[in-house]
Amino acid sequence: MNRQDAPAATSHAHVIATTVQAYRQADAGLADCPVRNVLDQIGDKWSTLLLMTLAERSHRFGELRRAVRDISQRMLTQTLRHLQRDGLVSRHVHPTVPPSVEYRLTPVGHSLMEPLASLVRWADLNFSAIRASRADFDRAATPPLARNPLSQGDVIRPASAPDA
Repeated sequence: MNRQDAPAATSHAHVIATTVQAYRQADAGLADCPVRNVLDQIGDKWSTLLLMTLAERSHRFGELRRAVRDISQRMLTQTLRHLQRDGLVSRHVHPTVPPSVEYRLTPVGHSLMEPLASLVRWADLNFSAIRASRADFDRAATPPLARNPLSQGDVIRPASAPDA
């Protein structure tokens, strides 16, 4: 972090600390925490990908399925329903035969794009460092005997047969 970033970081930390303090003073349970509640939904495996895809334009169900290739039809349906329930996505049925359904961001969904774009930028900039940190942590957390002995240059000899 350079000196120019320090005031912004301090400001963000202050906003977060003030919000957390106010929430604690309200004596609200964690189940009612708005930050936790919203992040539980948008932070899942599929919601952010779908929101980013819908930020480009409205999509039909099949287009979303092709855009997010490894999502199952069931999970796509479930995630879209959750995003609709939260008011982030709207579903529009066009009176055609067969009916065509289109999904698009609502105004609340569009309002999420700026903070989501910041998070995406941050993840992109820091992903290499996070992966390296994970690898370092995993190496340090793995007991020496659980590591692959051949990678340490050891020779594995078969056990002797028992005497008959």
